[in-house]
Amino acid sequence: MDSLLDRFCRYVKVETTAVEDTDEYPSSPGQLELGAMLIEEMKALGLQDVAAFEGGVVMGTIPGNVDGAPTIAWLAHQDTSPEASGKDVKPVIHENYDGNDIVLPGDPSKVIKVSEYPELGELKGKTVITSDGTTLLGADDKAGIAAIMTAAEYLIGHPEIKHGPIRVAFTCDEEVGRGTDKVDIGKINAVAAYTLDGEGEGGIENETFSADLATVTVTGFNIHPGFAKDKMVNAIRIMSEFIARMPREKSPECTEGRDGFLHPYVLEGGVDRATVRILLRSFVTEELETEAAILRDIAASVGAEHPKAQIDVDVKKQYRNMIEYLKKDPRVVDLAAQAIRNAGLEPKFQSIRGGTDGSRLSEMGLPTPNLSTGMHNFHSPLEFACLEEMQTAVKVLIELAQLWGKEK
Repeated sequence: MDSLLDRFCRYVKVETTAVEDTDEYPSSPGQLELGAMLIEEMKALGLQDVAAFEGGVVMGTIPGNVDGAPTIAWLAHQDTSPEASGKDVKPVIHENYDGNDIVLPGDPSKVIKVSEYPELGELKGKTVITSDGTTLLGADDKAGIAAIMTAAEYLIGHPEIKHGPIRVAFTCDEEVGRGTDKVDIGKINAVAAYTLDGEGEGGIENETFSADLATVTVTGFNIHPGFAKDKMVNAIRIMSEFIARMPREKSPECTEGRDGFLHPYVLEGGVDRATVRILLRSFVTEELETEAAILRDIAASVGAEHPKAQIDVDVKKQYRNMIEYLKKDPRVVDLAAQAIRNAGLEPKFQSIRGGTDGSRLSEMGLPTPNLSTGMHNFHSPLEFACLEEMQTAVKVLIELAQLWGKEK
């Protein structure tokens, strides 16, 4: 437990905040710093084929000791969310947590309240880790990295445990949607993979949204406002009408569970040209076309009222529901569920109202569900993690290695 905690605290102190508005990959130098640290640790632990690849991806192999057993992979991402600072993270250890609200010492106005986060109260008596309140903690996804490295250390130190080869890979820029851009599944060369990037313990996220991105562009005509009568075509006003006609009942703030949504999230432009980017989301891939049709119908309606304007709707594919690909090899999820049972828990199957790297990896041909790591309330200074839940993640990985070691 101490080595897991020490490892986790060491990782979160490296600033790896992803940067959205850059073409650099990885988007921040701290990801390369952490990657270099992980390479040295993997070599010291005895992993084979340890190397850094394009874009800051680092990889190594836990050698197998069962002839003919298939290769699997464990993945986690090195970056942290840009939604809160990841600079100078100061992890605070709350041993034998008393079950009450946690006031964060670096900023006493930041309080993790049990009434708002009931899962915190369920951790009474365990070891809870937080930041000091001035930054996020970075458990997303350094809890996943720590769990993978600890499981790797255990397997290499216990050769009596039978398992096949296991690829370990740490990626970059997941938090800004580019986590798989530089991943070569041919180099991973596994039959199945697991991302360690889920909250709580005992969870298997085996379903995500399917996702498209629509960009709506209104092209108008600008002229000096003093001479605009019957000449100006104000793209801002026309775009406002477009957005106002989007069905509110299909917005994220009005949906939950398995409901899909249409979400305008970036609006920019001026009188002559305005654009809005809209997320299209549904658990049923075919419904994305229905959502796109709604936007095209709105464009036609608004365009008929403003014939001098041009309204274009461009829809691009983003990712697809991973469950469509996981069904092709039921072992991938079934063995994860059994590993969780072997670790003493009942698996909780969860659908993500979003996507993970596993969505794209599964679509690329590497079936990849997501497993819990013990993190909670991520992307916020009120983030927290539980050491015992992180240890459960390690146990699940060790059980998973043994189960796949019996497959052919």
